[in-house]
Amino acid sequence: MAEEEGKSRQFVSHLWHAFKNIAIVFSFVVNFVLILVLLLAPEPVFMAKTEIAEPLLDDLDGAFAALGETNIETTVKLDKMLPVVFDLPLEQATNVTLVQPVPLQAPATFYLPGGGGAINGTVSLNLPTGMVLPVYLDLDVPVSTTVPVVMDIPVTINLNESGMGPAITQLRGVFSPIQTTLQSLPDSTEELLPLP
Repeated sequence: MAEEEGKSRQFVSHLWHAFKNIAIVFSFVVNFVLILVLLLAPEPVFMAKTEIAEPLLDDLDGAFAALGETNIETTVKLDKMLPVVFDLPLEQATNVTLVQPVPLQAPATFYLPGGGGAINGTVSLNLPTGMVLPVYLDLDVPVSTTVPVVMDIPVTINLNESGMGPAITQLRGVFSPIQTTLQSLPDSTEELLPLP
């Protein structure tokens, strides 16, 4: 059993060494081809950098910056029945005209002339229709109703101020290292291999 495990490990070790050797040779060939391409045909590579990649990244950065300054303008339509509930304080002096007779009864004490004593009783009378009485009102009038509200409300939302600012900054930050690295690369073969 131990002998079989040893052979299995030895086989895996041989496979691993073969894979490493192939990977090293493949990496060398790819690097060699890339260097040849750069040395023999550098202009298309530099053209791709200066005429495609850099303008594309500049445009993306400009678009993200402009997105932060963008305003969304719209109109919100409001068509609702809104409840209105409050107490209306009412304090004022006014005149009240009676629309029907008002019967009154009040306890009274009658004093007899010449020291004859006092008699307790009740006085009854009717205030006639049309009589004007001065009245002072001091009360809270409860108001409870619904009011229809129909209007168009213009709304302007600045994306930067509405909470999108950090997300836009983060988007710009994603491309910033690529842009910086690309700008640090040479633009021509003269920059790559300066003449003595």
